[in-house]
Amino acid sequence: MELKYFRLIKTITEEGSIANSADKLFLTQSALSHQLKDLEQRLGFKVFYRKRNRWELTEEGRELYLLGNVLLERIEKGFATIERLRKGTVGSVKVSTECYSFYQGLPGFVQKMGLLYPGMDVALILEATHRPVAKVVSKEIDIAIVTKKPTDKTLSSVMVYEDELFALIHKENHLAGKAFLEARDFSKIHLIIHSYPLETVSVYEQFLKHHACTPQKVSAIPLTEVALEMVAANMGIMCMPKWALRSFKIASDLLFVPIGKSGLKRTHYVVFRSEDKHKKYLNDFISNFGETFAVKEAL
Repeated sequence: MELKYFRLIKTITEEGSIANSADKLFLTQSALSHQLKDLEQRLGFKVFYRKRNRWELTEEGRELYLLGNVLLERIEKGFATIERLRKGTVGSVKVSTECYSFYQGLPGFVQKMGLLYPGMDVALILEATHRPVAKVVSKEIDIAIVTKKPTDKTLSSVMVYEDELFALIHKENHLAGKAFLEARDFSKIHLIIHSYPLETVSVYEQFLKHHACTPQKVSAIPLTEVALEMVAANMGIMCMPKWALRSFKIASDLLFVPIGKSGLKRTHYVVFRSEDKHKKYLNDFISNFGETFAVKEAL
């Protein structure tokens, strides 16, 4: 039974007649009479007794009226809840990461969020890259993407995905034949990074630093395209996750070599202020972020 019939029964009952119900339902009296006649023929029983001054429900009609009230009330409450949820996705999210290389995947994600949540304004704050957690605390940004959980008790963190760093090496490089790179291998190479300081570079902070190893030469090249050209000319190596380079053309003579015997894996956390936990648009951002980048790494 369609909802329009429940609305018809409810309105006629409460207004007393079809004549009084026409304006409420934005239909002519003729159209309403036709709907009611069609309904009674389908059901096989009368819904109303037509009396001179007022229409009254039959016993069967009263059951339909009561059922209709329950259904229509639940639908109204449901849409009210949906509207509250929709309004909860409106807000501004300022995001930064601890590593410039990570920005390779963020613009596409921001575009996706714009389509899914038109009321959510996502801004990438590049100038907060070197101190993203501190910027969250000071409320200059809302979310920091980092590879180490902060200890500040005013912050919350969610583990969103794991990726692996590889060394991108020219096939004629003296290290190209190795199954994986050891820390000591970096002491003889030219390492190309996106930016200083070295403490913000994952391969240094999570691998070389623990082995007290410093590359022979380090160059900061902020443009990935230029860095790739240098590696293609066998002028150095760069360390990146594969997903971050999928949008670039990788020369066929370049190799991805694991770092360390077990590979150099990073766990990524989204960090935000604990006081913002209740904000739905922030939770929507976090859940979509984890889903998007976990898929990127798996591809």
